[in-house]
Amino acid sequence: MTAIVDIIMDNFIYNIPTKVYFGKGEEDSVGKYLKEYKPHKVLLHYGGNSAKKSGLLDKVKKALEEEGISYVELGGVRPNPELSLVRDGIELCKREGVDFILAVGGGSVIDSMKAIANGVANPEDDVWDYHLGKKKPQKTLKKAAILTLSAAGSEMSNSCVISNDLTKEKRGCNGDFNRIDFAICNPELTYSVSKYQTACGIVDIAMHTIERYFALGTDTELTDALSEAIIKTVFAFGKEAINNPYDYNARAQLMLASSFAHNGLTNMGKTPLLTVHQLEHEVSALYPNVAHGAGLAALWPSWARYVYKYNLPRFKQYAKNVWNIDSGDDEKDVLEAIDKQEQYYHDIGMPISLFELDVKESDLEYLAFKTSREKTRIIPGYKPLSYEDDLAIFKMAYKK
Repeated sequence: MTAIVDIIMDNFIYNIPTKVYFGKGEEDSVGKYLKEYKPHKVLLHYGGNSAKKSGLLDKVKKALEEEGISYVELGGVRPNPELSLVRDGIELCKREGVDFILAVGGGSVIDSMKAIANGVANPEDDVWDYHLGKKKPQKTLKKAAILTLSAAGSEMSNSCVISNDLTKEKRGCNGDFNRIDFAICNPELTYSVSKYQTACGIVDIAMHTIERYFALGTDTELTDALSEAIIKTVFAFGKEAINNPYDYNARAQLMLASSFAHNGLTNMGKTPLLTVHQLEHEVSALYPNVAHGAGLAALWPSWARYVYKYNLPRFKQYAKNVWNIDSGDDEKDVLEAIDKQEQYYHDIGMPISLFELDVKESDLEYLAFKTSREKTRIIPGYKPLSYEDDLAIFKMAYKK
């Protein structure tokens, strides 16, 4: 089987304008940090009841009030954030004269905030057009986040993913307009995250790095070494965080990894593709109750087994440097590494098949149809993926 020849290290721009306030108690100073931007009115954006029950939301309101900062609220963000709430947020911001948005939550809340900021700043456009790739926002609002979940890395990424709850589509919008102005990252705020959501976060953080590790590009030794360190750190400290939710160091390592995995650091010199993410987006678009990390865990092993022969040396490097497997039989080592990663997912309570996620076997063709943009798109990679390839991977991942 012939491998796809990699291109040399790509030219790249590394621009991280987000200021990070990291550590215990930093959320107490959010009012002071916000005041530097002289906001007229802030939208306080959050998800469900956790921010209220923990007392964090009241603490944030008090901090804003002490600095004389006006605000309005919009809660209700769900995992796989929905376009309908984004539209509600845009209208609320226009009506109230909001010029700064503060997200309190994880990646879903931050992505919802980004979409609202883009929509408010460009009232002549339909915000969904940005996610369909028809337009790019020319402006955006100032925005910041208090992170409560280590997973998506949206606090430092240029990415924003929104689900259209009417059409059952989930689409990303990328660009530096999505970079937020500052992020407050206190690992203590993740102590209350459930074991299941912690595990989902572990998978998402690692996969942001793993997918870039297997992106097209060569002569990226430093980027590879950084990626390997992040992946191993996430897998090691992830189990510690699950076993001891109040381990500050474990939570801190995951929180740092979350940001570094998705801020561009691990794709320097490469062309990031995030192929498995694209497969998973169709799953959680059709099944909104599927957590993104869980979907990734169910799909990655099948993708890896489907494509590894098209760049065996790359997968061998991964097996050796991440999983410490080096028997001299390259193919055997690669398959063992994939098995070990799959077993790790199982050990932390993640699904390792679409069947476990209650995906219907009858929907697999539809998922492949949507991933391939109705059979019009081939996803680049070591093995370019057409509709038939997408379907084969979904079928492999459906094992009962």
